Amino acid sequence: MAPGLDFEGVVALYYEPLYKFAFSLTRAEDDACDLTQQTFYVWAAKGNQLRDQTKVKTWLFTTLHRQFLERRRRQTRFPHQELGEVEFELPTVAPSFASGLDGALVLRALGQVDEVYQAAVSLFYLEDYAYKEISEILDVPLGTVKSRIARGIAQLQKLLATDISVAGDSPTPTS
Repeated sequence: MAPGLDFEGVVALYYEPLYKFAFSLTRAEDDACDLTQQTFYVWAAKGNQLRDQTKVKTWLFTTLHRQFLERRRRQTRFPHQELGEVEFELPTVAPSFASGLDGALVLRALGQVDEVYQAAVSLFYLEDYAYKEISEILDVPLGTVKSRIARGIAQLQKLLATDISVAGDSPTPTS
């Protein structure tokens, strides 16, 4: 924290304007509170790096705005959805099937999926890229990405079902 500025004094002086700014960005009371608290947390951790005490207000508002943008990027990449809303998108997999899988088996099966589908499936499930990012990486339309992932997963499920049934429903553990 900058010398001469006590934490409680900074909070008392800037909490309300920061909260109002956060609320104007988020339009949600809970999110505005979280952003404001996160900003003061960062101030407590890094405020000592501020050399010019007259720039505290600017530093706080800039930090809050950066926190907001980071949260928005994270929400875009990993959107929160209720299970009931996306239930139709979930694959139907028997519990016994899922418990018999291991990482090496899945990767071997992924290597057998048609090459045109492999990249999209790998980028989505192994690298956690969003559809839009995969579209840009592969230079194909968004709809193509979605269909390649769906078709690739269907092939992968068939391959895995075959592998597990060949192994007698008890795949050999890999070390």
